[in-house]
Amino acid sequence: MKSKKILPLARNSLYTIMIMFLLLSVVSCARKISFLTSSVVPAARGTVKVKKDDNKNYAIRIQLVNLAEPKRLQPSKATYVVWMESSGQPIKNIGQINSSSGLFSSTLKGSFETVSTFKPTKIFITAEDDPEIRYPGSQVVLSTDYF
Repeated sequence: MKSKKILPLARNSLYTIMIMFLLLSVVSCARKISFLTSSVVPAARGTVKVKKDDNKNYAIRIQLVNLAEPKRLQPSKATYVVWMESSGQPIKNIGQINSSSGLFSSTLKGSFETVSTFKPTKIFITAEDDPEIRYPGSQVVLSTDYF
């Protein structure tokens, strides 16, 4: 049986294409950051995904599970507010968590999505009485490390 030889130039081109594909797939993936364990709601778990879009903005997506209703906290609160820190910018209220329980489960789930022109360096969630508050309160429920 006669085997075909691949020309060195074609083989090098194939390697180059494969390496470029791998680099592109790694670069285009969203960065996924886990929230630290909370002392306020210890069962709460969640992740933050940050991805740079085609317009050079940062898409931020938060997924949470086992997050107690804010009215069950001590002291009780009305809502959870998401805050973003970014280099050279003040801490900013970027919205509130939408929460619900599953259809076949009593697990409380929360989600949040937004877009920012600034690259986030830390995301944290506080329990607040007013969703339009301008400065975070002292009851930090979940927080990421700096990333």
